[in-house]
Amino acid sequence: MTEDKVTGTLVLAVFTAVLSSFQFGYDIGVINAPQQVIITHYRHVLGVSLDDRKAISNYALNSTEELPTSPGDPKPVSWAEEETMTSASFITMFWSLSVSSFAVGGMIASFFGGLLGDKLGRIKAMFVANILSLVGALLMGFSKLGPSHILIISGRGISGLYCGLISGLVPMYIGEIAPTTLRGAIGALHQLAIVTGILISQIVGLDFILGNHELWHILLGLSAVPAILQCLLLFFCPESPRYLYIKLDEEAKAKKSLKRLRGSDDVTKDITEMRKEREEASNEKKVSIIQLFTSSSYRQPILVALMLHLAQQFSGINAIFYYSTSIFQTAGISQPVYATIGVGAVNTVFTAVSVFLVEKAGRRSLFLIGMSGMFVCAIFMSVGLVLLNKLPWMSYVSMTAIFLFVCFFEIGPGPIPWFMVAEFFSQGPRPAALAIAAFSNWTGNFVIALCFQYIADFCGPYVFFLFAGVVLAFTLFTFFKVPETKGKSFEEIAAEFRKKRGSAETPKAAVEMEFLGPTETM
Repeated sequence: MTEDKVTGTLVLAVFTAVLSSFQFGYDIGVINAPQQVIITHYRHVLGVSLDDRKAISNYALNSTEELPTSPGDPKPVSWAEEETMTSASFITMFWSLSVSSFAVGGMIASFFGGLLGDKLGRIKAMFVANILSLVGALLMGFSKLGPSHILIISGRGISGLYCGLISGLVPMYIGEIAPTTLRGAIGALHQLAIVTGILISQIVGLDFILGNHELWHILLGLSAVPAILQCLLLFFCPESPRYLYIKLDEEAKAKKSLKRLRGSDDVTKDITEMRKEREEASNEKKVSIIQLFTSSSYRQPILVALMLHLAQQFSGINAIFYYSTSIFQTAGISQPVYATIGVGAVNTVFTAVSVFLVEKAGRRSLFLIGMSGMFVCAIFMSVGLVLLNKLPWMSYVSMTAIFLFVCFFEIGPGPIPWFMVAEFFSQGPRPAALAIAAFSNWTGNFVIALCFQYIADFCGPYVFFLFAGVVLAFTLFTFFKVPETKGKSFEEIAAEFRKKRGSAETPKAAVEMEFLGPTETM
């Protein structure tokens, strides 16, 4: 059958598109390994400015050597100690912003990926998005030459804007060019490319490669390479035939694009499928974000969708991705960077495994298994960190728990929220639902990236007890409120929601979501 054929053009187009996903993963992981090197550089930069301020205010210091104290205060604080504490808090703040500004950019841009793709077309939209990638990479690449903390924060923010756009654009494009029978497998390459990017960033971030005092800025700017390569390859990629036919009504161009992708002149089946899809889309009105929350038909599904995405982010997984090196260091691992690379490798392997599991098992059951496993792992992680001083071998307990935590995440909570949000909604409300779900996902990412260092400093080795409590709460919510969606039409899923809220209202007529696969949901 011609629709099953994997052609050279299809391979080229998918490879080119997932270069963006690779950059996404690289930007997530790249800040991790050189953390101490960059913080040392920040200390140097901020230390110079603090010394300047001390020199300027030297006259005041000559007359008052110590800060005023209350009569009952036994230990006055010196100006030097005050400056040291101020410096340390500045460094913590700038480092947290360096990590979290990436998520701020993603939050802002997550609403606009689909809009840009519809306005310009998938190929041109990826070209435009790459401008942001190059600007962000250049700012970070030259950060050593200027105020490094400002350039890194702004560069990661702009890179986040790029990743927010492509997190919608890439799955949309590869989902639209893939043959129906291969859509699930090809769509999974987006997630696989992301975790591969994380792994590669961890490897090149090793001290003897680029993660050192001389070359760390090159490490941060290296995401420009796949951006440039993608720009060159996009010239040879066909536009999405679905975009050409459904959005622009240009059947001749759509057929030409399909013939290149399928390697056959007979594209009747694809055209028939797209014609049916266009008719269904025209028969169902689009739903706004506000309507999702005000309409009784959509309110519960969208709230459940948001909870699933918040569960994914607040589970603590990004705390491990962003800060695993420092966590392993706390656990007493002598070479924490290599342990971090091990986490990236496990993450990549289990992402590939999850592709097969998700298609065979129920979404809800896998999500529950994953969350339950993460709860147990979070408990052992904290127990290991708490008892580390008394029992040195507890470092291995913590490390094993971290590896298993990542495995359970990729089995369920990693990929499944994206599947389920699309399955909760038919063609009309689906774009708005996916936009708000993506926004909530990036928001959770931002909160963890910004706050984890402060939470870890406050809670110490008990920090993952906090995440264990959060995971347990979301697991109970999933058990009681989330319906199974595998193999069910939108009508059947809507009936499940009514059953769970005890409502007997008559359902509206709904369009069964045919051709749904993981590619359309990521």
